[in-house]
Amino acid sequence: MLEVQNLTKTYNSGSRSLTVLENISFKLEAGDSFSIVGASGSGKTTLLGLCAGLDRATAGSVILNGIKLDGLTEDERAEVRNQHVGFIFQNFQLIPTLTALENVMVPLELRGESNIAKRSKELLDRVGLGDRFNHYPTQLSGGEQQRVSVARAFSNEPKILFADEPTGNLDDETSKKIESLIFELNRALGTTLVMVTHDNELAKKTNKIMQLRGGKMVSSSATV
Repeated sequence: MLEVQNLTKTYNSGSRSLTVLENISFKLEAGDSFSIVGASGSGKTTLLGLCAGLDRATAGSVILNGIKLDGLTEDERAEVRNQHVGFIFQNFQLIPTLTALENVMVPLELRGESNIAKRSKELLDRVGLGDRFNHYPTQLSGGEQQRVSVARAFSNEPKILFADEPTGNLDDETSKKIESLIFELNRALGTTLVMVTHDNELAKKTNKIMQLRGGKMVSSSATV
């Protein structure tokens, strides 16, 4: 489902260059759950963005669901994301002028799907927001906003889900509920999960863990 080969990312600033990722390789099968852990500045979010085709590597390859991202244009990579990828972010990234229901419908509208209101309502019901369809993000708590983003992430039945610190802005009780939702939907749909987290207990709930330090992979292990 995801194959990363010798991935390197370097930023140039004048005569100086900064390598934030160096020679990262790993492979995930369909249905795997995978955590990327490490201190701030270790390259976790950069790696996630490269795997999802949000950015282009300096060297190396990313193959997502059999599609090699390296040579694709920005529009082509966007189309791959729209067809195969879901996202959950730490800061929710909901559109403030849209209701909860409309936020969940956006990926389906972009795909030209039919019957999208019904499917979106079913997902919001599933994450416990059946009575919040017409609420705007400012009318929702942080935990409720993240529930909307979970429903949105799964709305296009993605082959792979990228989650960047999905519980980072939530209290402990709400975090556990969001974690349960992500893993429950992940199992139900057979989605591959790639998650960046600083929470080692959360990381242990995935079946593979990679640790980064200074842009380099220092360990990779299976948890089960």
